[in-house]
Amino acid sequence: MSGERLERLESGTTETAELAVIDAELVDDDREAAPVRYVVTQHTMLAPGELPPRADERPAWGEHEFRLTPEDVADLDEPDLADNTITNRDSTVRAFKAWCAQQKPPHLPQPCTTLTYTRYGLHLIRLGKAGKYKPDTVGAYMSRILNWQPVDMRPDPSRFKGRLRAWRREWVAAGGEVRRAPAVTINYNLRIIEAIDETTNIGKRDAFLAALAYCNLHREMELADQLVKRVKVHDTGLFVTTAMSKTDQTGKGTGRFIQDRADLQLVRRARAWLAVLHELGADGPDDPLFRSLTKKGKLRKYPEARERGQRMRPGSLNERLQVLADRAGVPYIDGKKVTSHSWRAGANTDMIAAGVSLKDRNTVGRWADGSKTADTVYDRPNDTGESDPLARVPLYGGPAHAAVAEARAGVTD
Repeated sequence: MSGERLERLESGTTETAELAVIDAELVDDDREAAPVRYVVTQHTMLAPGELPPRADERPAWGEHEFRLTPEDVADLDEPDLADNTITNRDSTVRAFKAWCAQQKPPHLPQPCTTLTYTRYGLHLIRLGKAGKYKPDTVGAYMSRILNWQPVDMRPDPSRFKGRLRAWRREWVAAGGEVRRAPAVTINYNLRIIEAIDETTNIGKRDAFLAALAYCNLHREMELADQLVKRVKVHDTGLFVTTAMSKTDQTGKGTGRFIQDRADLQLVRRARAWLAVLHELGADGPDDPLFRSLTKKGKLRKYPEARERGQRMRPGSLNERLQVLADRAGVPYIDGKKVTSHSWRAGANTDMIAAGVSLKDRNTVGRWADGSKTADTVYDRPNDTGESDPLARVPLYGGPAHAAVAEARAGVTD
């Protein structure tokens, strides 16, 4: 902006200052008086004739306004993300740090430059092309690294994202396919539940787990973190509060009433499992809803210093649901392995088939308002041949078919 002039009147005189881009400040070029420095950033907006803020007019903050107390530091050190999110981020960051250290000369991982970020992204893409990663995996890794950087010093991801999009197109053209968990629709879920022995403590837990995972479209972390007090049992259904979900990181929580169904018998199964928890002395309001049990149906004991306390790991719940599907003879559906997300996808897929609106499904599944993920990612009809649009075309036959057949027979004779 050098050469551009600003003028203003002060006490009847005109002061002239020249703008120069030096450390994002405006410098007065009047050599006879002390230079006047103006502060400008990419967010500065000036009305006609208005000058930017002067550097010597900044707020006079004292040192005490920048110092945290030990108590503040301790509170800020507490994790503010879900356990699995922290685990995934930390493993990704470790790999990035190791790569930075291996470069000659080494690169600074945090805050990293745009060049460092881009080079690492290209490195992962090359590994992906060699068969180690898929495009979505690389995209997730690089997103974690970007979010790990200080907010005001994050690198520009545009060049990396451009190469990622190009590779994804190449990958799809070469036959690449995103492998998503199949949908455990209502028919599959009932088959899985029917194979459970509900006379045992473990069976009562497992039957309620499979029924609730479907009815409330739970993510595995939501199931693992659910508490007894957040499930209210009524004669006609359950009121379930999900305290925190992937799209509700503020922890405001969402609640909904789930009407009982004659096929899933959610109320009966909830009461049966809560009665078990009562017998085991583990039905306090703040106790976890789902507990790990021994083979004899007793509470599994954890070390007192365990980070998750008495809560099950999300991975343990996923493994348990996979065991239930295996016992029911459906460890794979359409050639894809069943996971805990299969119950979430199954309920959404069934609601789509029943004509439930996207808005209502976003609410039930705790997807963000306006999100189309429920349609584009979680609509996974099983390959049963029942949803083929071509099946609506009437079979070729009737009088017209007979007349054509007869005419052709006459020509042949």
